Amino acid sequence: MPDFARRSMLTALAGWGLANSWPGAALAQAHHGHLRSWPLNVPQRTGIHDVAPAPDGGVWFSAQRSGHLGWFDPRTGKVERVPLGAGSAPHGVIQGPDGAAWLTDGGLNAIVRVGWPGREVRVYPMPEGTPYANLNTCAFDGDGDLWFTGQSGYVGKLAVRSGAVTVRPSPRGRGPYGICSTPAGEVWWCSLAGSFIARLDRRTGESTVVEPPTPQQGARRVWSDSRGRIWVSEWNSGQLSVHDPKAATPAQAWRAWKLPGAAPRCYAVYVDERDIVWASDFAANSVVRFDPSSERFESFTFPREAAGVRQILGRPGEVWLPESGTEYISVIRAA
Repeated sequence: MPDFARRSMLTALAGWGLANSWPGAALAQAHHGHLRSWPLNVPQRTGIHDVAPAPDGGVWFSAQRSGHLGWFDPRTGKVERVPLGAGSAPHGVIQGPDGAAWLTDGGLNAIVRVGWPGREVRVYPMPEGTPYANLNTCAFDGDGDLWFTGQSGYVGKLAVRSGAVTVRPSPRGRGPYGICSTPAGEVWWCSLAGSFIARLDRRTGESTVVEPPTPQQGARRVWSDSRGRIWVSEWNSGQLSVHDPKAATPAQAWRAWKLPGAAPRCYAVYVDERDIVWASDFAANSVVRFDPSSERFESFTFPREAAGVRQILGRPGEVWLPESGTEYISVIRAA
């Protein structure tokens, strides 16, 4: 039996309810995972922002307030902090093809690499004369180069082999925020202030803007599924949307679903290895699981108020969540 059919059968057997007011979506009552959380027991507040699984089984996090790369061991609860330099305020963190942690550091106005397990720190500043970029997130393309966004109105590239950093103004000015790569190695980003997504030309660095159908939706983060479709967390509209660049017609290129609840605020989005979509909702203090095959949501509500999950990343069977509002780190493990 194909996997999508098996999931649909299990969904039907489990039973779904609480049909919502928007068409084609429902809130799941079955549970497909278990939430576990740990406090970050460190002397000072870290300002945890983003997370990324590390190659040794630990989990990295960007400590925006304290200026560190954090490392959390889920086996012991131990937290280690690697200082990134005076003035550091890292926003995004991901694992690179080299197994190192790569960070966008708004405080240093630089990309920072932390080798692993050696923990050596290397800083790649923005080109001389670049204004404060307010660096946000980054992603590696199919050639192994790193692309990044700056909310002040910049999109840039770090050529990893040469170490050269290039930056160009983004279309329509300020707002670049989330960024992702597809299985084919292409790079897409989104503009929170501009309410659009864009595809990067890896050769020229130019961006082609793609307009979502919902005006002023506040595209905050993007993530690709295995088919190269781009999933978007819409902060202003409270929607989860998807763009298919291969759609036959413009009318077929977009779909959107509003998150459960009266006034959702959709911040982060992540697509796991099974093409299940995860998104965080600041208004409901929850993370939702969305199955595109059934178009149904399942909500995981945090036991602590104002968890503030600003990014989601994972590895097979695990979805990791940084609670920026509570200084906890959480995981949902598949049932």
